[in-house]
Amino acid sequence: MALWFECKVRYEKIAENGMVKKVNEPYLVDALTFTEAEARIIDEMKPFISGEYSISSEKKTRIAEVFFKEGGDRWYLVKVNFVTLDEKTGAEKKTMSQILVQASDFDSAVANFKEGMTGTLSDFEIASVAETMIMDVFTANLSVKE
Repeated sequence: MALWFECKVRYEKIAENGMVKKVNEPYLVDALTFTEAEARIIDEMKPFISGEYSISSEKKTRIAEVFFKEGGDRWYLVKVNFVTLDEKTGAEKKTMSQILVQASDFDSAVANFKEGMTGTLSDFEIASVAETMIMDVFTANLSVKE
């Protein structure tokens, strides 16, 4: 299971109108430690940044899994409850998990999530779906992407 770190990168970006604008953008990196996450985000961002930049923050996320979908330009956080039955009491137990889904809009995010969950034996219910500010996701193993 991957550990996902959200790293914010502060740099000067050239806007579509040609103006230079300072931005502080979040990216998601698959890493084992904060040190590795910082090194990986620097390596991934170097080709896209000219001039000075800094890593303004790093934090571990609670994201359990990432569903990639080619053509998606946004990232949606899906909070899902996995439903199990307690054999002794017969009561339902819900365990919340967070899954990041790549999609082009809200409806396709839900569809991509459901597609990613096909074959899952557990019962689940979607608690929420929200667009994130994450610009891109960098995995340690590039063969994971479609």
